[in-house]
Amino acid sequence: MSYNLAIIPGDGIGPEQIEATLIVLDALQEKLGLKFKYSFLEAGDNCFKKYGIALPEETIKAIEKADATLKGPVGETAAEVIVKLRQLLDLYANLRPAKSYPYIPSLKPNIDLLIVRENTECLYKGFEYRINEGVAIGIRIITKKASLRIAQYAFKEASKRKLKVTAVHKSNVLKATCGLFAEACREISKKYPNIKYEEMYVDAAAMELIRSPEKFDVIVTTNMFGDILSDEAAQIVGGLGLAPSANIGFDKALFEPVHGAAFDIAGKNIANPTSMILSTKMMLEWLYEKNNDEKCLEGAKIIEKALILAFEKGYTTMDLGGKLSTKEMGLKIASIIKEIS
Repeated sequence: MSYNLAIIPGDGIGPEQIEATLIVLDALQEKLGLKFKYSFLEAGDNCFKKYGIALPEETIKAIEKADATLKGPVGETAAEVIVKLRQLLDLYANLRPAKSYPYIPSLKPNIDLLIVRENTECLYKGFEYRINEGVAIGIRIITKKASLRIAQYAFKEASKRKLKVTAVHKSNVLKATCGLFAEACREISKKYPNIKYEEMYVDAAAMELIRSPEKFDVIVTTNMFGDILSDEAAQIVGGLGLAPSANIGFDKALFEPVHGAAFDIAGKNIANPTSMILSTKMMLEWLYEKNNDEKCLEGAKIIEKALILAFEKGYTTMDLGGKLSTKEMGLKIASIIKEIS
C-alpha cells in the first residue's frame, strides 16, 4: 500500500528532527517496499511570522486528506496549532508511552507504561477570562461522553498489555469535574472484569511514578493532568528526547514528540531525534491497525529493534552522553535498519 504522509517540520529543533526521521523512514521504504509520499506543510511560529496565521486553512485541508500526520514541535503558537488540530479533528486520545530501553539511563530498568490522556477538553478548551486587573478565571469542561470514550480507549489498550488500568483524578477536591470523570471510568471498568482497575489522586500518582513506576501499566486521566504526568514519566526513562506521542481520533491521527521546540539548541544539529522516530513507530502501528498492513507492523518492530541496537553501540546524542549529531543519529539508525535480517 501507499501512504500520503502530511509532514509539519514545525519550529526550533523540529526541522532537524524531521530530517533525521525521514532518513529512517526512507530506509524502511527500501527494506520493506513500503511507499510513503511526503507532503510538507507549514504551521507554527515561523508560519505566523510569514502569514499572520499559525495554522493556515491549506494545512488543515492537507491534513484531512492525508493518511497520517507527522508533526515537529512548535513554539509559542502551540495552542493555535496542536490544541486546535486536536479539537478540529477530534483527536480525542493522546497516547504517551514511557519505556525503559537497554543502555539508556533510567530510574528503573523495567518501566513500561502508557498514559492515555483525554485530548479535547478540560482547561485546555481555553475558556479563560480576565475579570479585572487582579482576577482571572478558567472554566474546566469535563463531559460524560469524552470521559467514557477515553476510558474505553484505555481499557482497550490495557487488554493488549499487562491488564491494568489506573484512573488518575482529584475528585476529593474537584468533586464535580473529576467526580464525573471517575464515574465514567468506573462504568467502563465493569465491562472489563479481566482487567485490574484502580484509582489514584493525581498528587499521589506523581509521587508513585517516582517511587514505583514499574507498577503502572495504563494510566487514564484528564487533559492537563495527563500533560504534566507524561513529562514526569518521560524523565524517569531518560528524558523528553525519548518521549513520543500519538493523537488519535476515529479515522485521523497525528504523531509528534512530547517536548517543545527547544529554541536554545535549535540550529545546532544536536537534538535527539529519538522522540520523533518513536512517534513514527507509533504511526506505523496505527496504520497497521487501521489497514491491516503487515508491512507497517513489521516496520514498527524494526524501528524499535534498530534503536536498541544503536543504543547498544553507543550511538546517542549529547543529551544521552553521546557525540552524534541529530542527522548522524538518523543515518546510524537507517544503516542498522538496512542490515537487520
